[in-house]
Amino acid sequence: QVQLVESGGGSVQAGDSLRLSCAASGRFFSRSTMGWFRQAPGKERELVATISGSGGSTYYAASVKGRFTISRDNAKNTVYLQMSSLKPEDTAVYYCASSPDGSGRYDYWGQGTQVNVSS
Repeated sequence: QVQLVESGGGSVQAGDSLRLSCAASGRFFSRSTMGWFRQAPGKERELVATISGSGGSTYYAASVKGRFTISRDNAKNTVYLQMSSLKPEDTAVYYCASSPDGSGRYDYWGQGTQVNVSS
């Protein structure tokens, strides 16, 4: 069983930065592909970024590429999302998720952390 706990959300102004963290419990964290998703009010959940178990491979949605950076520290069982140049359209609940077999099927989810960006 894997438990994921996000932190670092908050309210900021456009152009500011935030770093989200996701602490994972359970075994085999370093083998798991990790992803950050977000869901804005009235919208479907969307994939923001992913990172492979080793950290050597990453993916970003077009809407955040160049502004967000996903990283991980396998010694701390933690994945991060550094968000810069935030825009009001980045306002959403951000979720961390784990794909233990690296297949892209995310079996475990955190409770989410709210990010509000005002103009």
